Amino acid sequence: MVTMSPEPKQGPEQQPPEPVEPVAPKPSPIPSQLREDDTEDQENRQMQVAMRMVGSAMVFIGFLQVFLSASTGAEISIFPMIIYFSGMAMWAYSSVVNLTVRYTVMALSLLCALAFMHFGEVLFWHKYLIYWGTIGVVVFFMFKTPKKPADS
Repeated sequence: MVTMSPEPKQGPEQQPPEPVEPVAPKPSPIPSQLREDDTEDQENRQMQVAMRMVGSAMVFIGFLQVFLSASTGAEISIFPMIIYFSGMAMWAYSSVVNLTVRYTVMALSLLCALAFMHFGEVLFWHKYLIYWGTIGVVVFFMFKTPKKPADS
């Protein structure tokens, strides 16, 4: 006859060990997926850099014509203003991180370009507003310290 012995009573000090569940390692991404993601990110960064360069060049070309016109007193057409504000919108799209600020700058830039197209002339005070506004923006970004990326 088989008799079962009673289990010993367990006090607060003696508890049965909890079963340990094996932790399955996370599957590593497939190398082809990594290459595709890296390639896509790299292409996006390259496009942003190209847009930033073209936008900066357009702003510079437009500003140079406005500056020379303001300093000599000559009249200019609306095309330097359109180039300037289109470049500003392109630069903001590729450079500004905060979405609210990005789209606000883009909307105001395109609105100004459309306003110059509508009125069809550039007055003296327009030139000085562009001149001092550009200097203000450049000074702001010159003295703004970049944030360091967080270590992850």
